[in-house]
Amino acid sequence: MVGTSITDWLLDSDPSLRWQVERDLLGLPEPVWQATRARVATEGFGARLLALQDPDGQWAGGAYFPADFDWQGPEAREEGGQPWTATTWSLTTLREWGVDAGVLAGTAQKLAANCRWEYDDLPYWGGEVDCCINSLTLSNGLWLGADLDGIVDWFLEHRMPDGGWNCEWQNGSARSSFHSTLNTLKGLLDYERVTGDRERVREARRSGEEYLLARGLYRRLSTDEPVAPWALRLSYPFRWTYSVLNAACYFRAAGLHDGAEPDPRMADAIERIRAARLPDGTWIQAGRQPGRVWFEIDAAAGEPSKWLTLLATGVLRWWDGRVYSE
Repeated sequence: MVGTSITDWLLDSDPSLRWQVERDLLGLPEPVWQATRARVATEGFGARLLALQDPDGQWAGGAYFPADFDWQGPEAREEGGQPWTATTWSLTTLREWGVDAGVLAGTAQKLAANCRWEYDDLPYWGGEVDCCINSLTLSNGLWLGADLDGIVDWFLEHRMPDGGWNCEWQNGSARSSFHSTLNTLKGLLDYERVTGDRERVREARRSGEEYLLARGLYRRLSTDEPVAPWALRLSYPFRWTYSVLNAACYFRAAGLHDGAEPDPRMADAIERIRAARLPDGTWIQAGRQPGRVWFEIDAAAGEPSKWLTLLATGVLRWWDGRVYSE
């Protein structure tokens, strides 16, 4: 970073990150950032991941886990960390990088024919029993043009009495989870944005947002103490894990979609994010989640993270209501 501005440092990056810097931080004309976005499919990270797709439409031969996953081995015992190479994670990554769905034409149909969930061998686009998995499936399916109507109904039916969701509902949990609620909210927001239907999931989305906002994005409602260290840990990729930055990114996207001002109950969480910024304007990677990946896309633990710096700066710009400047 020595002798380099934050802007130059961020722009000197893979197209998957660069186009978002151009759009969200620099406010460049749409033709400029769209041209950079189109490059994601043909060079760098995006091209590498697209090239790893199997002929049957999958990645690593599986829905959520790779085909060679050893259910009795270290990964299954969480010693090596969950693998992040299978179809759901690869699709999610490509979607979040901004790859045009047309590049994956035919993938939705191939997955409908060839991909089954590891849980009960259920059909891929029908989802399964995990809120976080179903949310990723909803967002990915909307992107690729699959029929996800059943998953939308599933979310409406599985909301907890306190307004959120919990992946452990099938094990008897009756209280919502930060992780599950945030992931569900992302899927419901994508449903609104893609379909234009602002009524079907609106009340459910509002109740989930209220669950997080009532807790200031990271506190227990009962004690007002932080729910756990992970809530304030800033790391990227987010994947399914909760953090105040992950939540703030959701509320920024929802606020822009709704044309709404930031909720003041987020103030303390926003200041936690701001306090993590170094004097040079960067944010440090707390540590990547363990588990096999196709390739690394961000800094190692303890190093400045371009992805965290992009996302945190965008959140602060939205919260502060002013144009980004160094």
